[in-house]
Amino acid sequence: MKNSLGANTIVPTTPVWVVGTYNQEGKPNVMTAAWGGVCCSQPPCIYVSLRKATCTYSNIVGRKAFTVNIPSEAYVKEADYFGIASAKNVDKFSVTGLTPEKSNLVDAPYVKEFPLVIECKVIKIVEIGLHTQFIGEIMDVKADSTVLNEKNLPDIEKVKPIIWNIAEMSYHGVGKGLGQSFSIGKEVKPKKQK
Repeated sequence: MKNSLGANTIVPTTPVWVVGTYNQEGKPNVMTAAWGGVCCSQPPCIYVSLRKATCTYSNIVGRKAFTVNIPSEAYVKEADYFGIASAKNVDKFSVTGLTPEKSNLVDAPYVKEFPLVIECKVIKIVEIGLHTQFIGEIMDVKADSTVLNEKNLPDIEKVKPIIWNIAEMSYHGVGKGLGQSFSIGKEVKPKKQK
């Protein structure tokens, strides 16, 4: 029997994404967001959902662009800091010593030191409730050569992305591989009826 946990957002894993934006004056900012994911394959799109109270919300509304920066495990402290500090009070890049890099495709910065970056232009804004969802068409994905596999694609074991367990409010690394998708399921055979 399953226990009812009520209507809440305790999904065991969410991404740790660092969203990059510029403010009205062109100052780079980043914030960590866990409400995000892929939402369309053609055109390729991802979304982030943010509260209106954040500087990043205002920046995206003003610039119609954002980047999603995937930090590796080595940057877990900086990623956490980006989520707890406010651009209203501090320059997060100066405090952490990380480098804002200007995108040549969208009006948003990315974090030079992070191994994987997704550059997006906003194509739709959806008011949900406490959060607003920004859907961004992916204009480019940039990856450090050190995290690519032999097919020139990001290798999850080299990227070492961080995941967040909201139920325990803790960060985790990615575990061992379990099998090849669209393949291991072929091993499932119909059960014999009794």
